[in-house]
Amino acid sequence: MSSSPAAGPPALEVHGLRKTYDARSAPVRALRGIDLVVDTGEFVALTGPSGSGKTTLLHVVAGLEPADEGTIALAGTALDGLSAARLARIRRQHVGLVFQFFNLVDHMTVLENVVLPALVAGAGTVAATDRARDLLDRLGLLDKSSELPPVLSGGQRQRVAIARALVNRPTVLLADEPTGALDSAGTADVLELFARINELGQTILVVTHSPDVAAAAGRQVQLRDGCIDSPAVVSGSP
Repeated sequence: MSSSPAAGPPALEVHGLRKTYDARSAPVRALRGIDLVVDTGEFVALTGPSGSGKTTLLHVVAGLEPADEGTIALAGTALDGLSAARLARIRRQHVGLVFQFFNLVDHMTVLENVVLPALVAGAGTVAATDRARDLLDRLGLLDKSSELPPVLSGGQRQRVAIARALVNRPTVLLADEPTGALDSAGTADVLELFARINELGQTILVVTHSPDVAAAAGRQVQLRDGCIDSPAVVSGSP
């Protein structure tokens, strides 16, 4: 796990987040006033039973869904009131996303998949390619650069997805059940990678049902019925 968190604003700070689905028919209160601070350099696992609000919280932070109420700040930048274009730029700068089922583009090579977010963010082709190749090299995948994702193992595809999420040097890496589609070997591979990048200072917030993933984090935050279950907040060793 990483050393003590760096000075400066938290990587992520949310206050009073609320989200209700189907408010007019059968309301489901997915988030009920969530307050959470993740310091720079932390590795935090969001745990809890299905339906507790873990994935909704991650999606709201990532900008995949809007909150009904509450505030979000990334690296000290408040997201309230920003235009859609400015909000998209801030999230591209500060957030990297990893999904359970990889979400790679199967007809693009490994290298092209990793380069793509950097190009979308405005990086030049040479700079984006250099950054992507460096990440693939560090993740042991440079020799797979010209391969298509379907020929890779699950663990390799998830490593490609993590490289893609890191290519823009995000403030926080958000991962939604990143080992849910992997066997034990693939899970161990991803856990080792998360530990390594966290040691280098990468902030990680991961949603998981896996005890192994939760145990690897420096802090566990349990959600229940859309709220943080305060007595179940567990801190690991620094």
